[in-house]
Amino acid sequence: MSESLISVAYIGAIILFILSLGGLSNPETSRRGNLYGTIGMIIAVLATVLGPRVSADGIAWIAAALVIGGALGLYLARTVQMTQMPELVAFMHSLVGLVAVVVGYASYIDPTAAAGMSPAEESVHHVEVYLGILIGAVTLSGSVIAFGKLSGKIGGKPVLLPARHGLNLALLIAVIALGYWFLTAGSNDEGMKPLVAMTVIALLFGVHMVMAIGGADMPVVVSMLNSYSGWAAAATGFMLSNDLLIVTGALVGSSGAILSYIMCRAMNRQFLSVIAGGFGAGAPSTAATGGAAQPAGEVVSVSAAETAELLKEANSIIIVPGYGMAVAQAQHTVYEITKYLREKGKNVRFAIHPVAGRMPGHMNVLLAEAKVPYDIVLEMDEINADFPDTNVAMVIGANDIVNPSAQDDPTSPIAGMPVLEVWKAQTSIVMKRSMASGYAGVDNPLFYRENNRMLFGDAKKMLDDVLVALKA
Repeated sequence: MSESLISVAYIGAIILFILSLGGLSNPETSRRGNLYGTIGMIIAVLATVLGPRVSADGIAWIAAALVIGGALGLYLARTVQMTQMPELVAFMHSLVGLVAVVVGYASYIDPTAAAGMSPAEESVHHVEVYLGILIGAVTLSGSVIAFGKLSGKIGGKPVLLPARHGLNLALLIAVIALGYWFLTAGSNDEGMKPLVAMTVIALLFGVHMVMAIGGADMPVVVSMLNSYSGWAAAATGFMLSNDLLIVTGALVGSSGAILSYIMCRAMNRQFLSVIAGGFGAGAPSTAATGGAAQPAGEVVSVSAAETAELLKEANSIIIVPGYGMAVAQAQHTVYEITKYLREKGKNVRFAIHPVAGRMPGHMNVLLAEAKVPYDIVLEMDEINADFPDTNVAMVIGANDIVNPSAQDDPTSPIAGMPVLEVWKAQTSIVMKRSMASGYAGVDNPLFYRENNRMLFGDAKKMLDDVLVALKA
């Protein structure tokens, strides 16, 4: 393919990627958005492989890599459960970071990469290499730790080292000093020393950064790492002089940054405070934290049969799914209950909090898998005002996102965080295994409200029992 034809193909792929992002912003158009992205990627890969920069011998290696990667992707698509999507996303981000690091070193070592460059151009190329490896290494190690936390292999409790902010500042100063050494090195062998040292520091920084972030902030971490992976891809594009990779990386990086901002706003948090870490305990606790007021009142538990009776008598029902629903893999039973109630003329809708689950859109993905109609799945801002006119609000495995302390207790660690106001419904039913606090480690006064009922047990089993009682 000629350079002009490759440019046309790249422009077409970029347009398709933009259309893909637009389609993925809405559940009803997400399939179409996914298709646009797939077609765009096929065009991009073919245009690159068939271009003049790839030799005949190189095509054979690329074809082998495509077969291996495609087979692995197909295997993951068929075997990974929807409940494992957050850790899979984090794993994919780590691969992007790894690629940026490997390409950075290859570009620096390759004697032909800087051939024909002026001293100024070579300096710019070295800056690209340095920044690409820096971003890639942080993304790699941070994503590995995020994978461990999301999969339960690493505890969600934040690990806060003494003087951690001073440590981060010292690491930043060291990276800048090593960067100066790298750019002024007289040879590749001399420049390799500061480059390797910086890579080690960047890897340690990624580990330290994510380890210090608590479980309650994991949705922000996922979107943040998504942004980092985009910038790592863009840096790789600069190193390879590939315009398409630069634009694509910038699209992913900027969209991830915007999503991180949305997540932070939904939690009433500043992005820098999330990076600083410390919010969100991994181990459930029944004691209030942060000086918040202790909940007062009496807990009233109900059975599955009593829950079914409340649903039968209700005309308006709002279901609030949370991470507990994902863990129990109860989304299909939730759909069966929803389908049955709607056939009986009930107005059943779902309320989705932006940070419900462990990644952005986690609940939307699970409900879509269970075939829940898109038009009854509403965001927090769309449905919050409807709770006072609702007969039953049923919370399935959620905690912090329905905590009234966010509005009523200015001393609570989650004070000011926008929440779903389920307590304003005529009756609220909370499904949980125990009275343990959520990932933020904050007790929930909702459990003690007079109009609240607690349905204890595994969400899947309890919902199965509710469905049987409804149909009895």
